[in-house]
Amino acid sequence: MDLSDTPEEAEFRARLREWLHEVLPGLPPKPDPADWPGRRAYDLGWQRTLYDAGYADVHWDASPALRMIFLEESEKAGAPYVGANFVGLLHAGPTIAAEGTDAQRARWLPPILRGEEVWCQGFSEPDAGSDLAALRTRARRDGDDYVVTGSKIWTSHAEVADWCELLVRTDPDAPRHRGITWLAMPMDAEGVTVRPLRTLAGSTEFAEVFLDEVRVPAANRVGAENDGWRVTMVTLSFERGTAFVGEVVACRRTLRRLAREARENGRWDDPALRRRLGRLDAEFRALWRLTQWNVSEAAAGGGVPGVGGSVFKLRYSGARQELYDTAAAVLGPDALDLDRPWVLDRLSSLSYTIAAGTSQIQRNIVAERMLGLPKGR
Repeated sequence: MDLSDTPEEAEFRARLREWLHEVLPGLPPKPDPADWPGRRAYDLGWQRTLYDAGYADVHWDASPALRMIFLEESEKAGAPYVGANFVGLLHAGPTIAAEGTDAQRARWLPPILRGEEVWCQGFSEPDAGSDLAALRTRARRDGDDYVVTGSKIWTSHAEVADWCELLVRTDPDAPRHRGITWLAMPMDAEGVTVRPLRTLAGSTEFAEVFLDEVRVPAANRVGAENDGWRVTMVTLSFERGTAFVGEVVACRRTLRRLAREARENGRWDDPALRRRLGRLDAEFRALWRLTQWNVSEAAAGGGVPGVGGSVFKLRYSGARQELYDTAAAVLGPDALDLDRPWVLDRLSSLSYTIAAGTSQIQRNIVAERMLGLPKGR
């Protein structure tokens, strides 16, 4: 498999690099991480800048290869991350583009691309996190609406979101994977209550969401009623496929900085630490090649990443934790100082074997869907 850039891809890469070099010095300073309204405004402003320059639709209308180049070059240049736009740009948007009607695409995609609306993800529940198909939030049909009651947890960016990609159970008597429906819920609807959750690092980027007889128009259903599990698999394939491209680039950059820090503070003399750094360098190189392979597979499959994304997510989660455990070894006692680089990143890395599908779930997917092993009982 040839993983080098085609002439079209090389031209896109060069043009993007030049544009980033020109525009990034003029950006305003980043807001305080705890200022979520400020972060929302900053992230939406960057998205509008991308839109005006013609790069906003790269996540949907461009080929998977160009999408990866965009994420790679943006991270290398230090461009703002998608931030509060994460769910809309990398989850809900691609799902609506792949599964929505023409009217739904016309309503929801342009505001995401223009940096006008933020989405959150309402999938996990207190008793249905790793086992997502066990969700119990109910939606009953009442005329032209669904009436939704239940709760969600770990709802990313709910406190600043305009819309929620929401999974509900519309047929409680159907087998659990077949009675689920995917809805787009307005967050300002009557009956929606958001309670932010504080992380180990002190941030509040996700929340609990309580739904009390919330009316959601049936026109907001993406896919058929009770076909939400299949639509969700499309969402999760994007989440586990190309959404982590920028983070792999960031980890490789962090690894280089760790090596410099170790040389400066004398810990480079420890051969065991040097072996850890070398093994991680090989690990992230391999993950980058796996990402390229997944993108090539997505291009061959019509743009939707396949189950290879689960292989990537499984190994990347562990490698990221190993990276920041190594950072703690490099920092020594300073690894307890929250003001030092990498310390908060280490706390954040603890969630990666849980977020976006636990490592146990990824192993099941790989075993059953790729290796053909029997399902567990």
